[in-house]
Amino acid sequence: MPSPLIKTEIAAAAVGLKTSPLSSTPAPTVPWKSTSGQNKRQKFESVFPVLRDELIAHFASKGMPKDAIDWYTRNLDYNVPGGKLNRGLSVVDSVEILKGRSLSDEEYFKAALVGWFVELLQAFFLVSDDMMDQSVTRRGQPCWFRIEGVNLLAINDSFMLESAIYHLLKAHFRKDSYYVDLVDLFHETTYYTEMGQLIDLITAPEDHVDLSKFSLDKHRLIVIYKTAYYSFYLPVAAAMYMCGIPASTTTPNGTTSDPYKLALDILIPLGEYFQIQDDFLDFAGTPEQIGKIGTDIIDNKCSWCINTALAVATPAQRKVLDENYGQKDAAKEKTVKGVYEELKIRDRYRAYEEGAYQKILGLIDTISEEQGSDGSPVLKKQVFKSFLDKIYKRTK
Repeated sequence: MPSPLIKTEIAAAAVGLKTSPLSSTPAPTVPWKSTSGQNKRQKFESVFPVLRDELIAHFASKGMPKDAIDWYTRNLDYNVPGGKLNRGLSVVDSVEILKGRSLSDEEYFKAALVGWFVELLQAFFLVSDDMMDQSVTRRGQPCWFRIEGVNLLAINDSFMLESAIYHLLKAHFRKDSYYVDLVDLFHETTYYTEMGQLIDLITAPEDHVDLSKFSLDKHRLIVIYKTAYYSFYLPVAAAMYMCGIPASTTTPNGTTSDPYKLALDILIPLGEYFQIQDDFLDFAGTPEQIGKIGTDIIDNKCSWCINTALAVATPAQRKVLDENYGQKDAAKEKTVKGVYEELKIRDRYRAYEEGAYQKILGLIDTISEEQGSDGSPVLKKQVFKSFLDKIYKRTK
């Protein structure tokens, strides 16, 4: 009977891989070149099949049976592409801005790979979050765990989506000076996001409404840890590491700063603004605008709208909110929306948005683009302005 090692070699040969008996990671191939005529999204999407095929080839090289290979392939194809891809694209955009030029095919491929790592992390979060929330649909299709035959296998599937990040990181970036920085960044961001998820789950379970647990401070904490770190800081910090932005810079006049702390101080408020915008659009946006029917009220979400309402409601209005919020009842949802209108939530949001916009602009203006005394790359305001321009006064 062939040894496990021989089986591995046979399986590897079957999928055309080069592998070493002493290596757990097959040498990656990069069969990708840019194609003229592609728009930004199409170009980014063209990298996904490369990393998916590499993951499947490595999986097969371990002697995995065909049904497992098919399952893993379906998991990747169903859960990773298909979203807005804003987080992944932000890595590529930020690298281009920081380098100040178009990227070579090799540079683009590596930036896009890291962008897809962010999308893999997002997929891990969404697959597991949908199970925790017992959601029905995601991105216009049934949640992965609701597909016939999947059910709780989705738990392991989510783990494999996360672990794929670190396999690919090792395969493509181990020799780069910033490899450990990227590994640390992804681990830390994942941990922070899970902290935010915990607070959200224990504050606003769908089956138990208790508005006394809600507050604007609690909402802010959930938003920062559950959304802002991985959606805003992670893509930019990853791009900064890839471009060689140092942890500390000193200008010719002797001023020292930490570019990563500065980026965090801008991107966390940006992420907070983005989520509050999302919360408001769930209440005020039409299905035609936002591409879905808002469900925050009936789902007992700890959203900005309810927390703002609770902060200013009269005792009578508070009683109405207590009796109607978080109920799977269209009439009660309408009643809550009526209280929101009484409390002028739309006007309060517009005031918040303008204040947040001006605050973030002010933070961006604190960035010095003066070359450091050691000639190292510098942070650029346009990285953050491009984020802000995409979300300011958005309606979907």
